[in-house]
Amino acid sequence: MSDLTVALAIATALGCGVAGGIFFAFSTFVMRALEDVAVPAGVGAMQAINLRVINPWFMLVFLGTGVAAAATIAIAIANLGDAYAPYLIAAGVLYIAGSIVVTMAGNQPRNLALGELDPQAPETARFWSRYVREWNRLNHVRTLACVIAAGLEMGALRVG
Repeated sequence: MSDLTVALAIATALGCGVAGGIFFAFSTFVMRALEDVAVPAGVGAMQAINLRVINPWFMLVFLGTGVAAAATIAIAIANLGDAYAPYLIAAGVLYIAGSIVVTMAGNQPRNLALGELDPQAPETARFWSRYVREWNRLNHVRTLACVIAAGLEMGALRVG
């Protein structure tokens, strides 16, 4: 395994771990806490979170890890005969599909819909209940995808 491949695998593993940790926090206590408060407070807090998450640090981890994962996939495809290649391909595909695609196709559309609501409106409570359930289910997928992808990246380093 070249020095570049090692560096990319380490960067990708770290990025997957950080992203997975963020998603894990939401899955295990942030969303539960937002459910425990009155609906307008929970909705308002989530709307604020959804605005604040768009920042350079989060985007560096979230999308930068996707770029690193794509690069490791390309390197692995060019080196299919090497023992580490299947690990890098699986890790990269899992991160991109399980984190980025799930976010863009599942969590983000829900966040945009939530952002349009008045937290005080009566119909918001019905939406909020469904939102939390569906959003969290998708977030569990993102969490697992990131954690498993991090492990696969580390596996590639081990066999490479």
